[in-house]
Amino acid sequence: MECRTGCAACCIAISISSPIPGMKDGKPAGVRCVQLTADNRCSIFGHPERPAVCSGLQASVEMCGDSDQEAFDILHWMEKETNPARNKFNT
Repeated sequence: MECRTGCAACCIAISISSPIPGMKDGKPAGVRCVQLTADNRCSIFGHPERPAVCSGLQASVEMCGDSDQEAFDILHWMEKETNPARNKFNT
C-alpha cells in the first residue's frame, strides 16, 4: 500500500520521541509536525535528517484504513494502547 497523498495522519496522530528538525524533543501525539507543508507533505522526505522512525514507517491497511479519517482513528487508538504511562497500571 502507498501513502495517501495529503493524509498526514502519521505526522500528526502519533508521538515521535526522536528529534525532528525544528522539534528537538520530538513531538507529542496530536501535534502537527513542523516539517509538514501546507498540503500535508513531508518537507524532509528522502533527506538524511528525517527521523528513522518516520522513514521506517510503512503504510498498511491495518494502520491506514480506507480513508484519512480512519487512519487518524486507528493511529490515535494505537498511540493510546501503546502509551507506557497508560500501560504501567494495566499489567
